[in-house]
Amino acid sequence: MALNALSKAASSMLGKAETSTPIIPQTDASRPMGALVWKGAKNVEYKSMPRPLITDTTDIVLRITATTICGSDLHLYTNAMLDMHTDDILGHEFMGIIEEVGSDVKKLQKGQRVVVAFDIACGKCDYCKREEYTGCDTTNPSKLMEEMYGHRTAALFGYSHLTGGTPGGQADYVRVPFADVNCLPLPEDIPDEKGLYLSDVIPTAYHSCEFGNVQKGSTVAIWGLGPIGLIAARWAQIRGASRIIGIDCIPERLRVASEVLKIETLNFKEENTVKGLFERVPGGVDCALECAGFEYPNSLVHKVERALSLETDTADILSEMITATRKFGNISIIGVYSGYANHFPIGALMEKAITVKGGQSPTQKYWGMCLEKLRSGEMDPSFILTHRGKLSDAPQLYDQFYKREGVIKCFLRPDGIDHHGHPINKDTQ
Repeated sequence: MALNALSKAASSMLGKAETSTPIIPQTDASRPMGALVWKGAKNVEYKSMPRPLITDTTDIVLRITATTICGSDLHLYTNAMLDMHTDDILGHEFMGIIEEVGSDVKKLQKGQRVVVAFDIACGKCDYCKREEYTGCDTTNPSKLMEEMYGHRTAALFGYSHLTGGTPGGQADYVRVPFADVNCLPLPEDIPDEKGLYLSDVIPTAYHSCEFGNVQKGSTVAIWGLGPIGLIAARWAQIRGASRIIGIDCIPERLRVASEVLKIETLNFKEENTVKGLFERVPGGVDCALECAGFEYPNSLVHKVERALSLETDTADILSEMITATRKFGNISIIGVYSGYANHFPIGALMEKAITVKGGQSPTQKYWGMCLEKLRSGEMDPSFILTHRGKLSDAPQLYDQFYKREGVIKCFLRPDGIDHHGHPINKDTQ
C-alpha cells in the first residue's frame, strides 16, 4: 500500500520523540525464541527472533503462555495500517508467567501468572493519574502521530510504529515496561482461556458500552459481530439494555449472536442496514456501537477512493450510524480508525445533536470490575472461542480470519508450552 510507504518515509523524516522508557527492548541473539512477524500485505511469518531482556528497572520479562489474534490485527495483516515495518513482532493480547523482574518493580514477583494490558501506560503522567491510560503522554515516540493528531497517545504492544512499534506478545517472550501498572495478577480460579481476554477484548467491549451510554432500557445497535461486537452485546445485556440488534453478514457470527446471546440480528447483505433498523426501531436507536473499523466500504465511491489511496478510512459505517441513531442519541467508535475519511456527514451529526465518543480502552481502569464479573460468571467470554492452536499455526489462522472462514476468536499457546501452560522441555524455560 502506497500510504504505508509514505507514512514510513514521513516518520523517518520527523524522527522520534523522547519517551519515559526505551520502547524497543534490548535483546539477546544467543537466546532465540519463536515469534510471529509482519512481512507485508497478507504475509505474516513464524520465525526465530532474539529474546527480549530487562531494559529498564520497571520492566518484567514475561514467558508467554497464551496469546490470540485480534480483529484489529487484520488491519496490519492487510497492510492498511500506517507505518508498519518488516519483522515487527505482532500481538497485543497475551498473558504468561513472569520470568525476570526489574529492580524497581514493587507489586510483582518471578513466577507470578499475569495478563498484560494491550496499552503501555507509564502510570505517572497526568493522563495516567486520571486513569486515561491509553492517553499516556510518555510511552509513544511517534512524531508522525503528533503531526497527524496534535498529540501522541499511549504505545501499544505489537501494533504499528504510529503507536510506538513495541514488540508484541505473539511470541515466546515479551518485555513489559512499567509492569506494576500494565500487569494484572490472575487468581487461580480464572483459567487461561478466560483470563487472556482481559488483555483487550473484555475491557474494550465494556468501553464501547460506556462510551455509547448504554443504560437500562436502551435500544442498542452494534455494527460488527466479531469478538468485540459480540462481547459488547453481552455487556449491553449486563447493563440492562432492553433491545440489542447486531449487524453483520457472516453466518457464523450471526448464528452466535442469535442462538447464544439471543439478540436480534440484521444481515446487511440481505437488507439495507438503515432501512432495516428504522423498520425495527422507527425513531432510531438510542446507542450505536461501531465495532468493525475503517477498512470496510459499502458504497462504490468509498471503494474507489480507498483503492486509489484518496482516503485512509471509509465513512460508510459512520454515515449509517449517524442516520440510524435517534436525535440526542449516542455513538461509540471502538473499531480502529487511523487517518482521514471523505464525505463524513457532519451536518446530520450536528443537527441531530448526537454525542460521539471514540477511542482505545483504558484497560487498566476497568480491570477490577471485569475480573469480578469473570469470577461471578456473569461475563464468560468462552462463547466467542472457535479455534485453538499453536503459535506456529497463526499464519494459517490469520488467513482464515481474514477470509471469514469460521474464525471468531482463537486461543494460541507458544509451541514450547503444553495445554496446561507449562514448558514442554528445558529449552523453553
